[in-house]
Amino acid sequence: MQPTRELADALFREQVEASRAMTVEQRIVAGMNLFELACRVTADGIRHQFPEADEAEVSRMLAERLALARRLEERP
Repeated sequence: MQPTRELADALFREQVEASRAMTVEQRIVAGMNLFELACRVTADGIRHQFPEADEAEVSRMLAERLALARRLEERP
């Protein structure tokens, strides 16, 4: 079952309304949680791509990817 455009729009509106109801502190915590989730997903992807990598190597590659993302965001 594919979601309809209307359903996707309704879900997005709900997310926006929930975000608007949050305090600044709640938004900061939510942002930190999203960043941690993104790091875990990225680390899992690295482990899948490089199954022989140990945790130190996975951490190094994750740090490299984060640094690359920062450089790309800073580009004009």
